[in-house]
Amino acid sequence: MTMLIPFAGLAPVSWKNGGGSTTEIAVFPQEAGFDAFDWRVSLATIAADGPFSAFPGVERTLVLVDGHGMTLDIDGAPTMLSKADPVAAFDGESRVEAKLSRGPSTDFNVMTRTDRCWHRFGRRVLDGGSTFVARADVTVLFLAEGEGLELCSDDQRINLVRYDAVLLDQDTTWTLQADQGTIFIADIHYYDDEDDLAEDDGLYD
Repeated sequence: MTMLIPFAGLAPVSWKNGGGSTTEIAVFPQEAGFDAFDWRVSLATIAADGPFSAFPGVERTLVLVDGHGMTLDIDGAPTMLSKADPVAAFDGESRVEAKLSRGPSTDFNVMTRTDRCWHRFGRRVLDGGSTFVARADVTVLFLAEGEGLELCSDDQRINLVRYDAVLLDQDTTWTLQADQGTIFIADIHYYDDEDDLAEDDGLYD
C-alpha cells in the first residue's frame, strides 16, 4: 500500500551505541528494534567526530544530504563522503569512525539484513516532469532536496515537502512534478530462493 511519511511527524531516537540520534523514516517489521529489522531507512545528523554503531549481518548505504560531509575510517581504510562523492556502502559489522569535514552532516541511511533481503540505492535530479515506476518488493522514495514534489498515479495524488518520504506500491507508474529537486530511491528486494543469496548489493544512478 502506498503510504506518505511526513518528516514533521517523526521523532528522533538514540543511536544503538548511544553516541547520537537518528530519525527513523521506515522500518520492517514495524517497530522492530535495532537487532530485529529486515530493513531500515533513516536520517541522522552527525554533530561530532566518533564511532558508528556496529550492525553485524547488515549491509549499509550512507548518503550525504546536507553539510560538508566527513571522512569515514572503515576498518582502517579512509573513505571521503562529500558533495562530489556523496555515497558510501559498507558492512554493518565494520569498525567505522567518522571525522567531520566542516561542521555537522545530515545523512540518509539504508540498512538491510543480508540473510533476508538486499538493497539498491539511486538518485534522480528533478527539473519539471518525469515518470517513475517502482519495481522492487519495497521502494522508499525520499525528497532530499527541493521545496516540494507532486506524485500522481491513475488514482492517487501525493504531495511531499523536503525530507518527506513515501512507500510506493510495486509496479505502479507515477508522474513526478517538481520545479527543482533531488530524490533518493531505496529499492529493497527479498530473496526468493537460495540462488538469490549470490546476488550482490549495489548502487545505481
